[in-house]
Amino acid sequence: MQRFIRNNFLYFALAVLASAFAWAISFGTLPPADFTFDNSTEIKTIDPAIATGQPEGRVIDAIFEGLLRNLPPPDSANAKTGDVVPLTPEPAVAESYEVSEDGLTYTFKIRSTARWSDGTPMSAEDFRWSWMRMLHPETASEYAYQLHYVTGAEAYNSAQIEVGQMVEVELNDRPDRVQLFPRGTIVRGRLLQILQDDPEARAQGVDSAVYEIEVTAIEPCSSVSAAEQEKIRQSISGNIRVSRKPFLKRETPIENVREHLQILPDFDSTVAITASDPQTLVVKLRNPTPYFPELCAFYPLHPVNRRCIETFGSPWWAKPENVVTNGPFKLEFRRLRDRIRLVKNEKYWDAERVKLNVIDVLAIKSETTGLNMYLNGQVDWLPTVPSSLIPEVKKALPDQYYTSPMLTIYIYRLNTTRPPLDNKLVRQALARAVNRRNITEYVAKAGQIPATSLVPPGLKGYSSPAGPELDIPEARRLLAEAGFAGGRGMPQLEILYNANQTHQEIAEVVQQQWRENLGLDVSLRNLEWGVFLDALSKKDYMVSRSGWIADYPDPNTFLDMWLTDGPNNQTGWSNAQYDALVKQAAAEPDPAQRMEIFRQAEAILLDECPIICVYYQVSTNMVRPGVKGITMNPQDIHPLTVIEVEPRAGVAR
Repeated sequence: MQRFIRNNFLYFALAVLASAFAWAISFGTLPPADFTFDNSTEIKTIDPAIATGQPEGRVIDAIFEGLLRNLPPPDSANAKTGDVVPLTPEPAVAESYEVSEDGLTYTFKIRSTARWSDGTPMSAEDFRWSWMRMLHPETASEYAYQLHYVTGAEAYNSAQIEVGQMVEVELNDRPDRVQLFPRGTIVRGRLLQILQDDPEARAQGVDSAVYEIEVTAIEPCSSVSAAEQEKIRQSISGNIRVSRKPFLKRETPIENVREHLQILPDFDSTVAITASDPQTLVVKLRNPTPYFPELCAFYPLHPVNRRCIETFGSPWWAKPENVVTNGPFKLEFRRLRDRIRLVKNEKYWDAERVKLNVIDVLAIKSETTGLNMYLNGQVDWLPTVPSSLIPEVKKALPDQYYTSPMLTIYIYRLNTTRPPLDNKLVRQALARAVNRRNITEYVAKAGQIPATSLVPPGLKGYSSPAGPELDIPEARRLLAEAGFAGGRGMPQLEILYNANQTHQEIAEVVQQQWRENLGLDVSLRNLEWGVFLDALSKKDYMVSRSGWIADYPDPNTFLDMWLTDGPNNQTGWSNAQYDALVKQAAAEPDPAQRMEIFRQAEAILLDECPIICVYYQVSTNMVRPGVKGITMNPQDIHPLTVIEVEPRAGVAR
């Protein structure tokens, strides 16, 4: 390895020494971890309900665990590091589950040995409450739609209410209005009538209705004393009238109107998620969903500890000194611009299988610095290699570099709410002016496949329709038809990307191609990961680099995210025919016909061009000799529970 560094990366030596020295003087000396990996960036959150990125997912999967967990299948126990072994959902907190003959009802049995990290037993109620929290509209989970397969979940998530149904009303008595949990007093009952008032407020989008509720149950705010809770119960009886604002403009004021924060369908009577007893969770789906087990292993559906959240509130419950988790590891500490340290959770039900005691998750923004630290022995697993150095790494360290195809697409989002990107012709022109092969061969360099369609190859029974390919004359014609011949009169475009060497290099190439091929003025902007995610969610961009890893092996994971107002859409694009087709596919029982419906939907998406497909990704992993259990798979997920490290003397980390 030393010869490799001297001959091929002379500049590495100084960089390695500088980075190691800076690391040491900035953060002091720590006892070495058993296993260290580079997570590429600072994570935004450890809250399963609001996380959206792969870096967050790696940490959340280590400290939380769902009903099921993604693991290599049992018959792959002898797989070597680097072998391609698809993961499958295996029993986790649920020791078993049954599916009804019609495919609609899942019954999960919670294992009696499952514990939270504070030692308290887990129960089915932990999942019912956590999934309710995820679906609550104020949580604003971008993955809430992954539970819309459950009967009643979409209605609760979108606050769809009507007269005559059971509702739950949260009164305005939270301890702090800026936090969602703990919630204020919950009044449950039947919605008797809706009185509309203050037309001026309604015209401005302000809820000015008065809702009259026949009260059937009261749950006082959990943060107040028992005596205060009793006072709350005594003050509410019979019918109650609530409004977002209790003082309304009307000639005859409505008396006894209380201010409320939320009015939603009653979760227990609307959403088919039931803890029938402490060890049994019953979930009823709207339609048969063959990939529902994969969703139950997906980190947004991991449970969170209710007592912890209601004790400390959001977001303070997630601090290392407060958080209670249930996964194979616990969060010991987090130091910004350095690392997250994880330690083995001895309360974990499968602790005997976990071989690692201490894990360091490094937040190294520079891919080159990450490779330097790997070569210097400070990192055991490097999930990303600088694209410019991949050919040299493959040649010099073939036994440590592992790659395989992934169910992942690299795309550019186009903000269709921003002129001129609201013009379909402009979007089509931009898509046809990108030379994807030039990007994969001269920038990405890892064997990525140029992509003109969205859904990656490799999904059984599905093949994507053709999308817009490189065609410069046609791109120029479309731009001229849109009124911007030769780029004249076209506003400046800005490409947004999260701070990363490869993303920057790709953005620079696209910038140059649009300038040369279309005569456009294009600028670049980079943001740190958390700020970047916020900008996407707020549509604070024109063109943005993005990627999507399959949450489960089905075309739906790539196609349902572009539904109108979908939390992960983030382009502003909307098409009623597309929406109808994706929803039709969800209810289609015939597998072949279902795939054909998906093809029709994807064809619409590719024609409308709210996104530009660039390439299908491949994994690029560096794994130190002596590390066992890191196998390649189409989703590039590497469970820390199955990793082992052979002892290595004389290496300080």
